[in-house]
Amino acid sequence: MNKNSSNIMALAPNTSNKRETVCIFGTGDFGRALGHKMIQSGYSVVYGSRSTQISNLIPKDAEVLSHAEAAQKADVIIIAIQRQHYNFLTPLAEILHGKVLVDISNNLKLNQYPESNAEYLAQLLPGSRVVKAFNTVSAWALQSGTLDASRQVFVCGDDVDAKQMVMNIVRAVGLTPLDKGTLLAAQEIENYPLQLFPMWKFPIFLSLGLTTFFFFYCLALDVIYTYIYEKNNFSFFIAITIPNQVCPAMALILLALVYLPGIFAAIIQLYRGTKYRRFPDWLDKWMLCRKQLGLIALAFASLHVVFSLVTPMRAFSKWRTSKGIISQALNNKTEPLDHTDAWMSDSYLALGILGFFLFVLLGITSLPSVSNSVNWREFRFVQSKLGYLALIFCTAHTLVYGGKWFLSPSAYKWYLPNIYMLSLVIPCAVLVVKFVLIFPCIDKPLTQIRQGWERNPKHSE
Repeated sequence: MNKNSSNIMALAPNTSNKRETVCIFGTGDFGRALGHKMIQSGYSVVYGSRSTQISNLIPKDAEVLSHAEAAQKADVIIIAIQRQHYNFLTPLAEILHGKVLVDISNNLKLNQYPESNAEYLAQLLPGSRVVKAFNTVSAWALQSGTLDASRQVFVCGDDVDAKQMVMNIVRAVGLTPLDKGTLLAAQEIENYPLQLFPMWKFPIFLSLGLTTFFFFYCLALDVIYTYIYEKNNFSFFIAITIPNQVCPAMALILLALVYLPGIFAAIIQLYRGTKYRRFPDWLDKWMLCRKQLGLIALAFASLHVVFSLVTPMRAFSKWRTSKGIISQALNNKTEPLDHTDAWMSDSYLALGILGFFLFVLLGITSLPSVSNSVNWREFRFVQSKLGYLALIFCTAHTLVYGGKWFLSPSAYKWYLPNIYMLSLVIPCAVLVVKFVLIFPCIDKPLTQIRQGWERNPKHSE
């Protein structure tokens, strides 16, 4: 009983500790949701609107006045309207002089205007103190209590006191403010909601391109070649067999591509003899999307596990097994167990299980909720040391699986190597170069460079 009562009281306005009055220009979805949230947090809210008639949609404890009357009652005014309607604020310049104006608007496309909406507002009303905030939060997030959405609010402004007032409001409604500096950061903040997985574009396009290439590569070798030269119709391989070849190849290659930029960075630093020069832009962008590459690689590895588990259920697998049994029965001969094959089979399965386990561990550690609970050394140990160990296990898994076919002429249809051979090129190159880089004669100067030592300080930038 007491517990439920306290919960109800926590949601109601705290009348004994009433906060200041905040004005909101605009009665749209976001303005209403923000006003309701602020009333729950103890603020008095007054809406400035063209129509002063009370609507059922307006929070019941809020007041609705004209723009001029509402602005006179508050020092903080939240502008919950679109940029194209800012002109009505010009006649209110004298009333808004010295007041904090919070611009929450967004645009329809990136860099739609030469300046940000917040900077444009500051130009229209030079006597006001403009702060950019709340544009990265949706009305739905406010209505849901911010429990199922991002709690972070980016805030920027030229007036430190005004920015602090807005950040206090952000905290009061249960969100987390992040100071992004002056109003010059407003355009970057306004671009955030318009970006669609910006760090995922390169990994996704790369994955789609490689997947398409490997799919048609396997289709040519396993279906088309077999149909032309052996008169066998294996078109059903498209459903399970070919995906189960493409997925592990993609997982191994993408995992290697996570660590390849680090190899390039080490070589560049050794060549330059300093860490105080920027990497090439392509390398910078590559290093920034390593987490996304790793997560996509984990998705491919998971699909490989699922495809492998359902393989015995396929009609083709059952037919091949029964054919072998019937062949032994007709020949009255039982094939003895080949212990070498048994060892190879168990070894590559064990290596695959260990590699996938470390793969999953890497994916879990990359989650913000987990990475925030470990220190930098622990995070680096998992992502670097255990990451390379996962790459070693997965590469060994592939080598043990098909190593015996490297020198077999039948493995090269149309003189092309099997897909698993192609998938080993980048991982093996990464591991070989990494092995060279850990030699003391190379690792020592590289460590010194990363600690600030320079071979030729006059060339540092």
